[in-house]
Amino acid sequence: MAMGRREVERQADFWVPTAELPQSPGHPFYEQLNRVLAAAGFDRFCEESCRKFYHARLGRPSVPPGVYFRMLLIGYFEKLPSERQIAWRCADSLSLRAFLGLAPGDGSPDDSSLNRSRLRIDLETHQAVFDWVLKRLAEHELLNGQRLGIDASTLAANAAMRSIVRRETGQSYREFLTELAQESGIATPTAEDLAKFDRQRKGKKCSNDDWFNPHDPDAKVAKLKDGTTHLAHKNEHAVDLDTGAIVAPAVHPANEGDTTTMWGTLEQAANSLQEVREDPTVQADTSGLHVQDVVTDKGYHSAQTLVNLEEVDLRGYVSEPDRGRQKWTAKTAAEQAFKRQAQQAVYRNRRRRRGRRSKALHRKRAELVERSFEHVLDDGGLRRVYLRGRENIAKRYLIHTAAFNLGLIMRKLTGYGTPRGWADARAAAARRLRAFWKGLLTPLRRRADHLAARCHPMFGAQVARAAA
Repeated sequence: MAMGRREVERQADFWVPTAELPQSPGHPFYEQLNRVLAAAGFDRFCEESCRKFYHARLGRPSVPPGVYFRMLLIGYFEKLPSERQIAWRCADSLSLRAFLGLAPGDGSPDDSSLNRSRLRIDLETHQAVFDWVLKRLAEHELLNGQRLGIDASTLAANAAMRSIVRRETGQSYREFLTELAQESGIATPTAEDLAKFDRQRKGKKCSNDDWFNPHDPDAKVAKLKDGTTHLAHKNEHAVDLDTGAIVAPAVHPANEGDTTTMWGTLEQAANSLQEVREDPTVQADTSGLHVQDVVTDKGYHSAQTLVNLEEVDLRGYVSEPDRGRQKWTAKTAAEQAFKRQAQQAVYRNRRRRRGRRSKALHRKRAELVERSFEHVLDDGGLRRVYLRGRENIAKRYLIHTAAFNLGLIMRKLTGYGTPRGWADARAAAARRLRAFWKGLLTPLRRRADHLAARCHPMFGAQVARAAA
């Protein structure tokens, strides 16, 4: 075979027939996912939900809503954290272009088009698309909704600590530090002097009440999971402990405690389950989609939390931290009545926590909730966000977790939840097949060598020398 050479100066043809354009056979994972979406009318639902944001006749046609949401789904399946990477990947891959439904001669949407579509489509519509995926989970018997595990994590914000300013004066951190150094006696502090002074000064803290980032005011100073201090957002999952589906992916301010943000996540989960339950088009029995049990770790434990859970008829399985012996007395009659109610709620939760059912639920919570964070954040590429503003991040996060739920459907239908998992499984199957044939043929080969050595002494001597 002759070696081909690349022609550098060759003039490309101006007209190319569409039949001669390169076409991809398509990725089997995306082909199956497209069949699932098309069977349920995904594009029609997206277009009807987004129709109110566009003019009927005027203006240039935008990115179709079905294509926009599919590109955000690709962000999860291809582990792409930013919209620019999503646009580059879709422009480079023929199989992804086929998943988006683009013709061979059509250009793929760029990141600016994704940004415009995200700004135009409101948060409620993104929530409606997430609820649409929950309805498909219910149809595939992958949504129970009675036992929810709740936990929170952090998202590193697209803002730097060096850019924070004082709320009262608008001073930057360097200007604030220079003023303190001059007041302590350093007339013209250098960068090295400021760094040394900052390390040694007493009462050093960076409170969200005093500092904020002007580029992303929603980002709050918080300690991340790796122990570093950074501007961040707080994400919280309510996960179905029977199936592993994410029922409510909420984004909260990073400086709010677990006992505060839990109620917003529970409300979002209850609204989503009600939307699934009341939709007559869902071809499944959804009458049992009511939250009954809430399973959390000790960060959510408080007397007020347990009292509120009982008031809304929810059984709490909340781990209790070691606070020592508690006092249940108060000075006024009203406070004493609440103390008595709180004491009974804490003791009932403590009795439930000692039971076998509670231990099983906490094992499921530790497995499924942490797994959702691993797939969505660390493996899914969204541990650090590249958007600003909590609403923008919530829009992207809703569709990202919707892709995680679609992966559960794909895993039930095909055995694989991601395209990469499909490829890894095929490679593992090929390795197992090679190992099987090797294990099957090796004894036969040894037996053949042994028979040959017995029949031909000269050949047997050669085999013995080779073995030695």
